[in-house]
Amino acid sequence: MTTAAPARPAHLEAKRRRVLALGALALGAFGIGLTEFVVVGLLGPLGEDLKVSIPTAGLLVTGYAASVAIGAPIMTAIGANLPRKTMLVVLMALFIAGNALAAVATTYGTLMTGRIVSALCHGAFMGIGPIMAASLVAPERRSRAIALMMTGLTLANVIGVPFGTALGQQLGWRAAFWAITVIGAVAVAAILAFVPVRPNDKGEGLRGEIAVFRRPQVWLVLTITMLGWGAAYAAITFLEPLLTRVSGFETSTVPWLMLLFGVGLTAGNLLGGRLADRAVMPALYGTLTAATAALVVFAFAVHSPVPAAIMVFVIGAAGFAMVPVLQTRVLDAAEGAPSLASSVNASAFNVGIALSAWFGGLAIDADWGLTAPIWIGVAMGVAALAVTAAASQRT
Repeated sequence: MTTAAPARPAHLEAKRRRVLALGALALGAFGIGLTEFVVVGLLGPLGEDLKVSIPTAGLLVTGYAASVAIGAPIMTAIGANLPRKTMLVVLMALFIAGNALAAVATTYGTLMTGRIVSALCHGAFMGIGPIMAASLVAPERRSRAIALMMTGLTLANVIGVPFGTALGQQLGWRAAFWAITVIGAVAVAAILAFVPVRPNDKGEGLRGEIAVFRRPQVWLVLTITMLGWGAAYAAITFLEPLLTRVSGFETSTVPWLMLLFGVGLTAGNLLGGRLADRAVMPALYGTLTAATAALVVFAFAVHSPVPAAIMVFVIGAAGFAMVPVLQTRVLDAAEGAPSLASSVNASAFNVGIALSAWFGGLAIDADWGLTAPIWIGVAMGVAALAVTAAASQRT
C-alpha cells in the first residue's frame, strides 16, 4: 500500500510559483541581453564571412540599439489592449523569429534584418516584464522582484556573452544565434507555464497609456533615466581602450576585467532593488550620487592598474544599482497605466547610451584624451541629480 506524499504548505507552494514566474521572466531578459551584446565578440568572424568591414559589422550593434529605442513604444502601443502575459509571449515569439533569421543569414542585409526584428521585442519586454514581476509580490517587495528579473540581463553579461562568444568562435557565429533562439523558445515555454494571468493583467488601452504622458513626473523620470544611464555608459562604452591604453592592462586581461564588471552589475542590481523597496526617492538620489562619484574617482584611478580594476567593479555596481530604482520610479509616476511609460523608459536607457557614446567619441576625436568621456559622464550625472531635485519639488 502506497502512501500519498504530504501536500506542500500553501505558503511554500505560492513562494515556489513566484520563484518560477520570476525565473521565467529573468530567462527572457537573459536571452534579450545575450542577443544584444554577443555580436560585439563576433565582429571579426562576421565581417570575414559576410565580407564587410569591422565598422560596417559594428553597425549591427547600432542598428539593434536604434530598433530598441524606436520599437519599444510602437510595440507596446500595438499590444496595449492585449493581456500582458499574452504580449510577453508575442514579443518572445518575435525575438525567436529574429534570431532564427540571423542564424540562417547568408548576407549582411539579412543579418541586419534579423537583428532589427529581434530588437523590436527588447524595449517592450523590458518595459512590461518589470510590471509583471512587481505584480507577483507584495508592494513592499516589488523593487526586489524587478531586480531579480533584471538579474537575467546582468547574467547575460557575466556568463552569457563570454559563452556565446566562445561558441561562435568555435562553431561559427551562426551557432551563437541558434543557441539564443533555443533560449528564447525555453523562455516562451516557461512564461506560458509559470507566469500567472492576473485580474489586472490587461493594460488600460492605448488612450489610457498615452494619457499618463500628461504627467510632468513621467517626463522627469524619463529624463533622469536618459541622463543617469548615459552617465554610467560614458565610461562603460570606452572601457576597453581605457583599460589597455591608459591603465596599461594587456588585451588578454580585459575579459577577466569585464567579468569583474559583470559581477559588479549583478551585485548593484540586487542592492538597488533593496534600496528602492525602502524608499524610492532617497534610493534615486543615493544611486545617482554613487554612480557620479564613482566616475570622478575612476577618472583618477584609471591611470594605475590596481585602483582601475577596483573601480571597474564599483562602476558596474553603482551604475546598475540605478536600474531597479528607475524602473520602480517610472511605475510610480505612471500609476494606473504604466506599460507604455515603462517601455519608453527602456528607450530612454538606450537614448542615454547613444548620447554618451556620441559625445564621448566627439571628445576623443577632438584630442581631449581617452578620459574625456568619463568627465562627460560626470556632467550627465550632475544633470541627472539636478532633474531629480526638480522632480522632488514637484512631488
